[in-house]
Amino acid sequence: MKILLKSVILFCMYISSQTINAQDKTYTIEDCVNTFSKDEAIPTKVGYQYWFADKEFLDGRTLKLSVVAPGKSTHAPHQHPEDEFFYVLEGTARFYLDGKEVVVEANTSLYCPPNSMHGISNAGDIELKYLVIKKYEKQ
Repeated sequence: MKILLKSVILFCMYISSQTINAQDKTYTIEDCVNTFSKDEAIPTKVGYQYWFADKEFLDGRTLKLSVVAPGKSTHAPHQHPEDEFFYVLEGTARFYLDGKEVVVEANTSLYCPPNSMHGISNAGDIELKYLVIKKYEKQ
C-alpha cells in the first residue's frame, strides 16, 4: 500500500502541474482524500476496479485502480485518441503496444501514446494491480 500512496501522491503532483480548470470549484479536504474501499470497488468480469478520481472529479483527468485475475485481461488490445499511463503496483503484467509485447513487474510505468494499439494482461499467478492515469476529452 506504500506504493499505492506514492502513486496517488505522484498523480496529485501531475494534476497540480497541469493547467487546471478547477478554479470554478471549491475543494475540501474531504473531496481531496480518497481511501480505497473494497466495498466501493466495481466488479468486472476479470476482477474489479476502483476510481480514485473519475471523469467528473477534475476536467476529465482520472486515476483508477484495476485488479485482474491471473491469466486474464480487462479487454483485448484497443486504441483511443487519449494517451494513458499504467503503473504496475503488484503482480506481473504483459504489456502490448503496437504489435510488440513485454512482461514487467511491480514498480514499472507503461505509457500508451494517443491512437496506439495497446493492452495489458495478467502474466502472473497472483492478482495484477495497476493504476490507470488518463485524461478523457470533454464531450
